Amino acid sequence: MAPTRDTTGILSTRLQRAAEAATAAGVDALLVTPGADLRYLVGYQAIPLERLTCLVVPASGDAALVVPRLERLAAEASGAGDVVKIVTHEETDDAFALTADLVRDALQAEPATVGVADRMWAEQVLRFRAAMPRSEQVTAGSVLRALRLRKAPAEVDGLRRAAAAIDAVHSRMGEWLRPGRTEREVGRDIAQAIVDAGHTSVNFVIVASGPNGASPHHHTSDRVIEAGDPVVVDIGGSMPDGYCSDCTRTYVAGSAPDDEFARYYAVLLEAQQKSCASVRPGVTAQSVDAAARDVIAAAGYGELFVHRTGHGIGLEEHEEPWIVAGNDTVLEPGMCFSIEPGIYLPGRHGARIEDIVAVSADGVERLDTIDRELVVLG
Repeated sequence: MAPTRDTTGILSTRLQRAAEAATAAGVDALLVTPGADLRYLVGYQAIPLERLTCLVVPASGDAALVVPRLERLAAEASGAGDVVKIVTHEETDDAFALTADLVRDALQAEPATVGVADRMWAEQVLRFRAAMPRSEQVTAGSVLRALRLRKAPAEVDGLRRAAAAIDAVHSRMGEWLRPGRTEREVGRDIAQAIVDAGHTSVNFVIVASGPNGASPHHHTSDRVIEAGDPVVVDIGGSMPDGYCSDCTRTYVAGSAPDDEFARYYAVLLEAQQKSCASVRPGVTAQSVDAAARDVIAAAGYGELFVHRTGHGIGLEEHEEPWIVAGNDTVLEPGMCFSIEPGIYLPGRHGARIEDIVAVSADGVERLDTIDRELVVLG
């Protein structure tokens, strides 16, 4: 779907800001291949192919989107052509030399420094190095990071809609999660519900029952869920505008959990609440991590909280800011991230509670609003 006039204006402004950021960083041009940065700048969700697709953002001069000829219609359908000039290359062209020439033409000079996309394939990085042998390569992310770190109100709205959609899936968990079913069976039902709730893609489905709950990134397996099993359900997807959801709740299947699990779940809930309450402009990312970690450590479970408290989210499931010890990034309104402390007992069970939050002008907004209390499902 082509962008609206308002969206085209937003994208044009983003391109201008990217060029200004490149100038400020001493980078002569940005080379952005398919991924979240490309979609952020021109609205094009390009397919990564062996054929080069690359957005050229010179510090001065006109930007251009280089695409294979067979992808031109897709690029135009995305509306990218309303924002930037589209340049095609044929199967027998040297697309890297063509792109390098576009950089030189825009700058009217040989670039001293170019920023290559953080997740550009190594083969492409080396081809660009050969096409611009006198140019130093740096990461484009070092230039673009500040642009994406603080979300505009429309982006927060996108994340708010994504959170509401994934909360709707969690609200239906009692339809699927019960003793006698396998994790994989439950996961298939959840995946369909994620799409039914308005997501265009399912990014991940974790259904981790019993001892599998002690593995934070377990997905699904053929393990049969048993009565009394704690089950960690961490799910997310992408909405039509590209903004992502990510929400974790921990359930108990069929009957009450054992006493130890109930004790440490209460600790976890307190940690998650205190971490969320600590969020406001002017505090550091690491202080939000500490607010959760200190509660868990004081209860004797510190060694069982094995990951950071959270990660940023937007057009990617995981992006900056990282909510982790050592990150002294100062929080500002518009920054959006997860708060997801967890406690994991190897061989037994685990639990995690995750919400996406947005830093507001004077505090925090929880974008996920579904109940965080422990729920026993039949």
